[in-house]
Amino acid sequence: MQLLRLTLAVIISTTLFTACKKDEKKDDTYTCTTCKSTPDALAANDNTSKGVYKGTLIGSSGTIMFNIMNGVSNISAILTVDGISATLTSTATWVSGQPFLATFTGTWNNQPTSLTFAVAADGTNPTITAYTIYGHPTVSFYLYKELSTAQVRVFEGTYSNTLPETGTFNLVISGSTWSALGRKDNSTSTSTAGGAFVNNQLIGGNPIVTMGTVNGDVVTGTFLNNNGNTVTINGHRTL
Repeated sequence: MQLLRLTLAVIISTTLFTACKKDEKKDDTYTCTTCKSTPDALAANDNTSKGVYKGTLIGSSGTIMFNIMNGVSNISAILTVDGISATLTSTATWVSGQPFLATFTGTWNNQPTSLTFAVAADGTNPTITAYTIYGHPTVSFYLYKELSTAQVRVFEGTYSNTLPETGTFNLVISGSTWSALGRKDNSTSTSTAGGAFVNNQLIGGNPIVTMGTVNGDVVTGTFLNNNGNTVTINGHRTL
């Protein structure tokens, strides 16, 4: 499994996301009726490994949310892949001031499923170090810790370019930063991108430009990559 650790600096795949310029894409009126408008995370957990972690997965496509004793006494996760959701649980013990490691188990799509989650004592560097998801052997994940002051929003969608090429494009936004995963159809290789989120704009690329716009629960964008191919992204918020 490919583990993904992105910093606040822009991280761009030269084959998919490296942008030279951006054109406008029309808005969409889609609204995520199940998405919340404020953070789930409690302020008391902002600097600990307790709290809420949200992210995306690719290969297929989906979302993941971990609740580590965020106002409750238990530890759980909700995994959604291809529109099918499952609640996973863990018997791990949380210890104040210590890194947290837990294996979550349950049943997804009537098959045994597990995720092993790790995070530093202060809630930084959340990762999934191992997984078993039936029918999905090459999954890549990206997670953010949600803060009481910075809600994490997850968008799932697609990209296309003028090679021609099509694939999955998933986006995670937290406060003033964003990170994305992309995968070409019928491929097992994941491309990554990230940058600044300013005034509802996804800022990234090399040279740095606006790569997309978030309008409510919709993300759209069109730009040229460094190979001169026009790339178009479209996505809807799902978490």
